[in-house]
Amino acid sequence: MKKVVNSLLAVAVASASGSLLAAGFALNEQSVSAMGTSFAGRSSSANDATTVYGNPAGMALLKGEQASVGAAVILAKTRIDDTSATAPMGGALAGSNDGDMVPFTGVPMGFYVNPLNEQWTFGLGFYVPYGMITEYEKGFQGRFFGDYSEVNVVTLQPTLSYRVNDYLSLGFGPTFNRVEGRLETAALVDNGRIVIEGDDTAVGFNAGLLLELSERTRLGVTYHSMVDYRLEGKTSVSGIPAPVNGDYQTTLDLRTPEMIDSSITHQLNDRWTVYAGAAWTRWSRLQTIKPVSAFPVALEEKQHWNNSWSYATGVSYALSKELTLRSGIAFDQSPTNNHERSPRIPSGDRVAISFGLGWTLSEQMSLDLAYSYLREEDTDIHLEKPRKGSYSAVYKNSAHGLGAQLNYFF
Repeated sequence: MKKVVNSLLAVAVASASGSLLAAGFALNEQSVSAMGTSFAGRSSSANDATTVYGNPAGMALLKGEQASVGAAVILAKTRIDDTSATAPMGGALAGSNDGDMVPFTGVPMGFYVNPLNEQWTFGLGFYVPYGMITEYEKGFQGRFFGDYSEVNVVTLQPTLSYRVNDYLSLGFGPTFNRVEGRLETAALVDNGRIVIEGDDTAVGFNAGLLLELSERTRLGVTYHSMVDYRLEGKTSVSGIPAPVNGDYQTTLDLRTPEMIDSSITHQLNDRWTVYAGAAWTRWSRLQTIKPVSAFPVALEEKQHWNNSWSYATGVSYALSKELTLRSGIAFDQSPTNNHERSPRIPSGDRVAISFGLGWTLSEQMSLDLAYSYLREEDTDIHLEKPRKGSYSAVYKNSAHGLGAQLNYFF
């Protein structure tokens, strides 16, 4: 029985990744001004203080002390079709498949930039680079493969940029990251329950360069480092008819992947600007999950995530001195594979289209608004595990995102 509980623990932890917003469990919503163009040009635009995340070198191009604060809200929708399941101890398993398991979610952000002299600029960022939550209804048919998952990472990033010359700027900033997670799953019998929770703090860094090819063209490259966590917490087991119920200290090593984001921004004329970008994320770091706890048997769960690419292109149009309109389209690969995909990560490749605007309210204040619609390809889940039964379904995911950002110039 202890081996069974170990298996359930490992599967639950291994499945704790996924988001309807970006590849894996990454989030894109660190800038509403960039959201309007589907994040095309994120590393080359340097429109406002959100460049602290998008490309820290871009701070060198900003004029004067300024701050940007905002938030994006996500409304996700899922339909689950063609379902079937068997119980851990054999036989058909009944249950519901209501879908819409991602609750209404908000993603905050805040940035500050202050030029120190003609060459050096200081910046500070607060944002959420990773996060996900799925909360299925009680009696969900796939409950033995996970019915509640929540992972959040919050980052604080102090940053410096240096303007080397009229063409080249560099930026660097350490990141101080706090991760918290909670996973729940049914275990062995319907009243059996495993709850895993833990947290950790770790350090990484962001670095970037910005090259001004001409007065109208900029090329940017940003590197977001891997962050190495060791989550510490507990595993609570209840409702299993064996002497294994109780709390167990648990640790889990987790690495969030490095990402390289590159883009180009080109101003066609005084009104039109075009953007294009590509980002590569090293999700292949998530190959196996090895939870360590007081259980006598440690099991290794295979994930086999793949490195992924995302591509985006966008455009902005200056309707007047006060109002700029934006639009963009993006394609995002999913790192999951068809063999280990679970209800915690029911995502596939997706396409997003965005619209936004930048509105100058006064000499000291401007407002950015954005809307995005995301739709994924139909995604299959086919899972069968010893002592967990099986679950098969087709997920049809989509999401709406709304963002608002206020910029203040001191």
